[in-house]
Amino acid sequence: MEGENARRIHRFNMIFKSSFFYLVGFILACIFLFPLYVLFINSFKSLKAMLTDVIGIPNKATFTLNNYTNAFQALGSLHPFLISLIITVVSTTLILLISSMAAWILVRYKTKASKAVFILFAASMLIPFQSEMLPLVGFASRIGLMTPPGLVLMYMGFGTSMATVMFHGFIKNIPEELEEAATIDGCNAVQLFFIIVLPLMRTILITVAILNVMWIWNDFLLPFLIINREGWQTLPLKTYLFFGQFSQRWDLGSAGLFMCIIPIIVFYLSCQKYIVKGITDGAIK
Repeated sequence: MEGENARRIHRFNMIFKSSFFYLVGFILACIFLFPLYVLFINSFKSLKAMLTDVIGIPNKATFTLNNYTNAFQALGSLHPFLISLIITVVSTTLILLISSMAAWILVRYKTKASKAVFILFAASMLIPFQSEMLPLVGFASRIGLMTPPGLVLMYMGFGTSMATVMFHGFIKNIPEELEEAATIDGCNAVQLFFIIVLPLMRTILITVAILNVMWIWNDFLLPFLIINREGWQTLPLKTYLFFGQFSQRWDLGSAGLFMCIIPIIVFYLSCQKYIVKGITDGAIK
């Protein structure tokens, strides 16, 4: 009887803990998804209906698709989307390439200089952007970097530090014997990195890519300081035009903002399975 009671108590405790964690997860999911819910339902309402009932689901009288059509036209069709896409893809690609190569060199060449450089990379992440944005803008205006290529260069400067630190920890787990065997077979340094090391870093590459794509695509402050000109504006800058000093177009702004986050959601969901698969493959090996 005592053993039976102990098993029942243990089973009850397990069920209680599992139910408690599910409940906490559900509550946190509702809290984090509530802003998206408000943004989504209000994108289908007129401005009057939105101001009357913010969190209510639109009915037949208030439901409209004109917000998306008008917002798409106000944003300038696909031009700001292409600007954001080019800046995000080019910046993320360069960050991944430069940071992974730098981390590989810092890990494999164990010298005092490599340790000092790695400390500089790690320490640079402690400097807040707000403390350097005004000197950065002044320096960029003097040397002619107030352009989209200049913005890409700045994203590289701000993004390589964290990416290098993340790559540095991952490369330590790659066996050096693989590189030694490839070197014996005649691989030079470039072939060694791109043929042997880089494919093994697929998991961390996708993780770093997701972090940088989300940051660069959604960034508002740096493009606002550097390329806030007609024809160069990214999607976050164009959606800001819906909220002026004398008019607040929340109906068009909601539709525009929701259109902006759709590519990020699609990108994250498409890459998530590769992250899980990479972790599983690494565990099996």
